[in-house]
Amino acid sequence: GMQLPVGPTEYRGGRGRSVRAGGRISPAQRREMDYVEIATTGNATSFGELSIQSGYNSGTSSATRGLVQLGGAPASNAYSAVLDYYTFSSKGGANDFGSLTTAWFNGIGFSSSTRGAFAGGRTSPGVNNNSIEYVTIATTGNASDFGDYTKARGGMAACASSTRGVFGGGYTDPAYETQWTDIQYVTIASKGDAKDFGELFTGRYRFYGCSNTTRGLFMGGAYTSSAPNTISSSNTIEYVTIASLGNATDFGDLTRLTAGNAASASATRGLCMGGYGPSTVNTIDYVTIASTGNATDFGDMTQAIFDCCASSDVHGGLG
Repeated sequence: GMQLPVGPTEYRGGRGRSVRAGGRISPAQRREMDYVEIATTGNATSFGELSIQSGYNSGTSSATRGLVQLGGAPASNAYSAVLDYYTFSSKGGANDFGSLTTAWFNGIGFSSSTRGAFAGGRTSPGVNNNSIEYVTIATTGNASDFGDYTKARGGMAACASSTRGVFGGGYTDPAYETQWTDIQYVTIASKGDAKDFGELFTGRYRFYGCSNTTRGLFMGGAYTSSAPNTISSSNTIEYVTIASLGNATDFGDLTRLTAGNAASASATRGLCMGGYGPSTVNTIDYVTIASTGNATDFGDMTQAIFDCCASSDVHGGLG
């Protein structure tokens, strides 16, 4: 029979589902997962559980499978190298995939349709890592070295097109006292060190990125004021054009101040989930990626949580 064309919201057969995995309800790590259908609005539904309780997570995905780096495992926020995977269509929780070569939390994840990459965060108290590692999403097994980014830091945000991973911001330990504005990129299909892309207009950390094939959004985040350890949350959304180089541009505002939030996207929409501001929230916001403007309420997650991660089966890395 005749093949129907694939619409812009159906990259490589994905359904348009976003899955949120784990996170923290201070001070405990959690293992719950939930999901929404990005084209709708409404509250999230349970998806199952991660293999262990985990916060400070990072995630990425293909059109069929999501990966989660279990950043901080229980027992005093232990640093973790464990990768879990889940199948978007299953609603059946996650299983062990393999390990990174280095245990860290507050890292980032991004991917093409075939390759998932993770970049470093905090590896021990007061110490950060600048390595990038990758896996083949359709297999299971341990990660391999990809290259390095320019300065060891944690709490960056990332997004991708089918060819490029773009990431920026972050903090330098020991006390979040330095937040970065630089954005870097790598070519996902090759290996090698990150190159300079441009600048965010606000230095921040513990925030999240999402993208369609052309535009990457960076949402929320924390920043530290001149007073020691005075941490504030942001409602800012910035965007970049992934295929170009240059500085980020203001997109609009979230419905709330938030940091430690998660984000994911379809071809048309970007979602921002959870986080902490004045309090920890279960809120999901959405924006229309091709436009600019302020976010609108989407619905609620199954729990108020922060330092979680999210990914979708239709994001920009899947082309």
